[in-house]
Amino acid sequence: MQKITLFLPFSNSDQSNDLIKTFLYEPLVEKIILLSDKDYKNGFDTIVTTSLSDSETLNQIIKNVKTEYFVFIGKETKIELNQYALERFLDFAKSYDASLVYSDFYEIKNDSREEHPSQDYQLGSIRDGFDFGAMLLFSSKKIKSTLKKYGKLGKFKYAGLYDLRLKLAAEFLDKKSSCPIIRIPEFLYTLVESDVRKSGEKLFDYVNPKNRQVQIEMEEAATKFLKSIGAYLKPKFQKVLKDSNDFPVEASVIIPVRNRVNTIVDAVISVVNQKTYFSFNCIVVDNHSTDGTTEKLNQLASKYSNLIHIIPQRKDLGIGGCWNEAIFSHYCGKYAVQLDSDDLYSNEKSLQTIVDAFNDDEYAAVIGTYKMVNFDLKEIPPGVIDHKEWTRSNGRNNALRINGLGAPRAYRTSVLRNVRFPNVSYGEDYAVCLEISRIYEIGRIYEPIYLCRRWEGNTDSQLSITAQNKHNHYKDTIRTKEILARIQFNNKTLYSAAKSY
Repeated sequence: MQKITLFLPFSNSDQSNDLIKTFLYEPLVEKIILLSDKDYKNGFDTIVTTSLSDSETLNQIIKNVKTEYFVFIGKETKIELNQYALERFLDFAKSYDASLVYSDFYEIKNDSREEHPSQDYQLGSIRDGFDFGAMLLFSSKKIKSTLKKYGKLGKFKYAGLYDLRLKLAAEFLDKKSSCPIIRIPEFLYTLVESDVRKSGEKLFDYVNPKNRQVQIEMEEAATKFLKSIGAYLKPKFQKVLKDSNDFPVEASVIIPVRNRVNTIVDAVISVVNQKTYFSFNCIVVDNHSTDGTTEKLNQLASKYSNLIHIIPQRKDLGIGGCWNEAIFSHYCGKYAVQLDSDDLYSNEKSLQTIVDAFNDDEYAAVIGTYKMVNFDLKEIPPGVIDHKEWTRSNGRNNALRINGLGAPRAYRTSVLRNVRFPNVSYGEDYAVCLEISRIYEIGRIYEPIYLCRRWEGNTDSQLSITAQNKHNHYKDTIRTKEILARIQFNNKTLYSAAKSY
């Protein structure tokens, strides 16, 4: 019988002692090695560390493991194993010749046992928040060969584990190897979940200032990964062609809406009250509302001549499809500017600020800064979201790691018409911004010009695990597509340069 080594976090608490007991008499476990801030002299070998994701900790794990496979427990929490769980992990690792194996699991939340399905890993699963669960099985042999091929782990305090799995994932592009990271679609263990916040409350963890050093390391690891697979883009941008189209106005604020009778009036008023030195309109694409939104918009349109109320003929449109209806209409201006039907501009100069940013440089898009507020417009944590992690030199590469680029988003309509939105209602803006950033430069505004209202009616305020996985899977798919496109883009660029030489 093949044996494995087990590495688990230990703090000498009742919880960590229970964790040891879970695995102590498992027949497949040859040895348990503790990961702890000190050696408690309790009969187990210990790697002294203050972080489970530190590169040196992982180097010590790789050095100390003597078995072909090892299990890494990434959370100090109570775990109960399903029937033959470790055997299933090992079976999948061998059958797929995998580098890393993880599984679905159950979790205990508020004394209730719930299913927590994971999602399949793909090339675009580059985000550092990918949820593998608490148990990961690694192939020692695969790790050593991967580090030999792609280089040693970087000197990271926080991003060591992230760096390792990105290096393992690089084998996705090796046509001779099978899929290196495998999900087992079975619930193989149960854990007690410690972070029971709603999905909407977790969305902005990565822009929390207290996590800045973590994000710096994650960006460095992600950038190295993109360079290793040929998807990294240097800070060289194509110039935007001068617009030849005759636009009816300088800017159009576009609001897709369906059934937002409680917020749509405030959103529209925040647009029509803008003070600008140019002509603008507000295009609301009313996606067949049934709650009184349509009637509200009809009343507003009779009062404001620059409000364009569009009800599309199609009834299969998502948010992206509504955007396409607006940007391809003859009402659309030179610049297409976003406003969600829940939200508001923070002041009457927001639109002017956005267009001024376009005029300063040849940007294909401009993205601003927003403030999180409640329904009464009072600031709530995390407050201002400015995405200052964006840099001209590396912003479009780091954009593949994070889940969003910020708001409000504004685009040159001529560029946007060539790209088009996917007809979906989640991630459509992310897909467009990634594609635009592959070719063109995106400008940034770091002062708050937009109020993002969080309330129980938001579509992402409290999503189920299944819904979260669906959203994340879509964005991972978009990232996979974009990574492959950037590899092709770089190859064409190199070919063109060599040919001209």
